Amino acid sequence: MKNKLLSCLFLLVFFLSQAHALTFKFGRTGKIIYDLKSGTFNVYQNSDEFLKNGFSTVKESDKVYSSKDYLTRNYTSIQISDQFGKGIRHTINLSAAGKPDMRQIFYTYDQLPYFLVEIEVSGTSVSSNEMIPVQGIIPVLKGVKALRSVFVPFDNDTFISYNSKQLSKNEQQISSEVAAIYDNSSFKGLISGSVNHRVWKTGTVTGIDSAGNTFIRVQAGFTEKSITRDTIPHGALTGNVVKSPKVFYGLFDDWRMGMDAYAKANRTAEPPIVFKWKHPTPLGWNSWGVMQEKISFDKIVKVTDFFADSLKAFRSEGTLYVDLDSFWDNMLKGGLEGDYSKLKEFADYVKKRGLKPGIYWAPFTDWGFKSGGDRRAEGGNYKFGELWTKVGPGYHDIDGARALDPTHPGTRQRIALVIGKLKECGYEMIKIDFLGHAAIESDHFYDPKVTTGMQAYDQGMSFLLKQLDDKMLVYAAISPTMASGRYIHVRRIACDAFKSIRDTKYTLNSLSYGWWQTHLYDYMDADHVVLGAESIGANRARTLSAIVTGSFIVGDDFSAKGPWTGRATELFQNQALLSVIKDGKSFKPVEADKEASEMFVKQSGNTRYLAIFNYGDKEKKFVINAAALGLKTFSGYQLEDLFTHKSGASVNHAEFVLPAGDATLIKITK
Repeated sequence: MKNKLLSCLFLLVFFLSQAHALTFKFGRTGKIIYDLKSGTFNVYQNSDEFLKNGFSTVKESDKVYSSKDYLTRNYTSIQISDQFGKGIRHTINLSAAGKPDMRQIFYTYDQLPYFLVEIEVSGTSVSSNEMIPVQGIIPVLKGVKALRSVFVPFDNDTFISYNSKQLSKNEQQISSEVAAIYDNSSFKGLISGSVNHRVWKTGTVTGIDSAGNTFIRVQAGFTEKSITRDTIPHGALTGNVVKSPKVFYGLFDDWRMGMDAYAKANRTAEPPIVFKWKHPTPLGWNSWGVMQEKISFDKIVKVTDFFADSLKAFRSEGTLYVDLDSFWDNMLKGGLEGDYSKLKEFADYVKKRGLKPGIYWAPFTDWGFKSGGDRRAEGGNYKFGELWTKVGPGYHDIDGARALDPTHPGTRQRIALVIGKLKECGYEMIKIDFLGHAAIESDHFYDPKVTTGMQAYDQGMSFLLKQLDDKMLVYAAISPTMASGRYIHVRRIACDAFKSIRDTKYTLNSLSYGWWQTHLYDYMDADHVVLGAESIGANRARTLSAIVTGSFIVGDDFSAKGPWTGRATELFQNQALLSVIKDGKSFKPVEADKEASEMFVKQSGNTRYLAIFNYGDKEKKFVINAAALGLKTFSGYQLEDLFTHKSGASVNHAEFVLPAGDATLIKITK
């Protein structure tokens, strides 16, 4: 009798506990189990639990409220059909006396192996500058010996690098916008991050606590000087309802596939407003590679002639851009409001030679701020001091330039003036730079409705695009990593790179952990490829760094003869190489535990390409297993070196020996 009573009591407790549990399914095998009693949720993929005791918090008027603290929780759901497909929106409504109302909203889709989650806080004029939709522990990754986490930079300024860090107890990794934490022995990993970037800056924290638990936190309202460049806290959102960004959350057998899915989700959540690019993968030349401030009309004409006469096969379906970088204003008479006739003459000459003219500008910067704020800003009657972005007691100065408030009419008048002049001259490409200056947090923007750096960035970039009026290919140099996808066609993946093997390694560090942005932008670029007087191996590596990134801009001073001119005719006109970037997509890293992967792979139709780099100062043998490239065996495949055109075949593995500071590209066909 006693045993029967205990059994009944156990069943009663079990059923009562289950009455509080809600199950939301996603994908083929995913499910979220939400506990209405505790305000926490667990997430599973098959039997893998990849979030336990997950919960949400919001800081409202300097008080932090947790989903676990509320007394009343109720659930509603509705079927949806949005840009992600058909799914269900699950809403947990939380309320309690003395607390603002909170909502946890989960978006699940049958066809997607991940879910999205956001939170809202509502009341009479609520205010928040910190919202954390997801935090908790990750049981599936507990005890993993080769556990690594990736640092993704907010932008590509100050020669910042990506980082894959091996984690141990009491260690953590902070990243901008997205977290990737994975088992390097199996590549299984969790991906989570924001897919909205028009309002919030988001930061992620992953690590292992003192009890050995792997944990994650995804925080909207993140600033850190060394990452976001901000020196003040994130701006606050105020209203009757304040909403977080949607956060992507998924477990993947290969974390690289997860990052691809995350990038595609960003593109889906915030589609481009820049005009659709229907033209070939960009190839071109940029003056900053070598010429820099020594730019002159005579030199750039000679460069144009070199490409028109001596590099006729360096084209993308007949197209090549000749792009003038900073200091083109040396050719103006009377400054930005003056005579642009020489620039127009050059644009006309480039077109006459069958090429396309490009230009450069940094629209949100004041490079003359040290001369004082009483100078009149071109295009209107405002003084520069009125345009400067206000940050605490001062302003935002970085890279030798002061940030201009993107919402200020004086900033806009100046943009309208310069872009209008460049359009009149007939330029067909623009490289825009130092865009991070437009995303900085301010305690007061000119537009009172704008309270965060990302809102200001959205306003500034949207206005810039309206002035461009679909007339130019838009290429971004220094710019926010995630937030720029809506506004541009091409983004440089790292900071400046020039000619050395060290430059190649620096660029490929960004590709090793940021290749997935190939799904966020039309094209990514490895910056201007400079050959100079470096070794042929360094030249091959620098050339190949562009090919594996996805587009190809070169930068030697071709107005003068040197070793670079002969090398360029050999390397830049290699049609086997140029055909690889026809689709404009990046290669994917084979390794994920080094400063920069030494091997990258790309599938294009029925052909695989393997790029190999030796960054070291000694000869090195590379042994490649077929499985690492997604093949069962090399049997029946032909391997051709696209630099030497030598062919070879193997069965289970392939071996290649590369000299110090060199690279090669292998074409693998059935």
